Amino acid sequence: MVFWEGYVSDETMGTFAPILVYWIYGGFYQLLPPLDNYRLHTRKEEDEKNVVPLPSVIKGVLVQQLFQAVVAELLFLLTSSNSTEVVVQPSITVQIVQIIIAMFVMDTWQYFVHRYMHQNKFLYRHIHSQHHRLVVPYAIGALYNHPLEGLLLDTFGGALSFLVSGMTARTAVYFFCFAVVKTVDDHCGLWLPGNIFHMFFQNNSAYHDIHHQLQGLKFNYSQPFFPIWDKLLGTYVPYRLLKRPEGGYEARLIKD
Repeated sequence: MVFWEGYVSDETMGTFAPILVYWIYGGFYQLLPPLDNYRLHTRKEEDEKNVVPLPSVIKGVLVQQLFQAVVAELLFLLTSSNSTEVVVQPSITVQIVQIIIAMFVMDTWQYFVHRYMHQNKFLYRHIHSQHHRLVVPYAIGALYNHPLEGLLLDTFGGALSFLVSGMTARTAVYFFCFAVVKTVDDHCGLWLPGNIFHMFFQNNSAYHDIHHQLQGLKFNYSQPFFPIWDKLLGTYVPYRLLKRPEGGYEARLIKD
């Protein structure tokens, strides 16, 4: 029994809950005070290096989420049973295994598509460079991408994760909401004490910040969960967190 049962279908929740979670969690970061002592870049760097205004970022995210919602609805329509019978949910153990499989599938898809978008000059210049206009990432811009990239990288990657793992629509609600929270957190631009993602995931806000730096563009492609493919294929670069004298941190890559 879940709180939305009897009000909306699992399929509807699977489509719209991740979008709602994105704006709630991203908005939470956006409304925080400046927190200069925990920023990975100064506010001055954010103003000077980012070449796209906040309203354009919000508009870009909304466009991507529109495509995301349409594909999700079609996916659930094609995979859900036409029967009026109640879908039997698998055990918690099975759901956990399905989520782990989905995480691996999503990481694999996003790593190779993301890396190819950097290696192909045409795709980088006309598609992926839009995401890198935010040289200094912030939470609400986590899904600021070219619409085609959003479709290929996030939406298709999510659909593939759902299909390969065999999860139900209800399990998908939990998985996609978690994936959204993790993605937003990776782009938050903060190194907050006690952040649970920093404790359990090596792929975190500092790790991804390295990729957004000019000298790190060809490293740390992995997203959103684990740096497995970076480490296996030689695109992993470690970093060192340095405390800035004026407050905050700097993620500086370590190269041989």
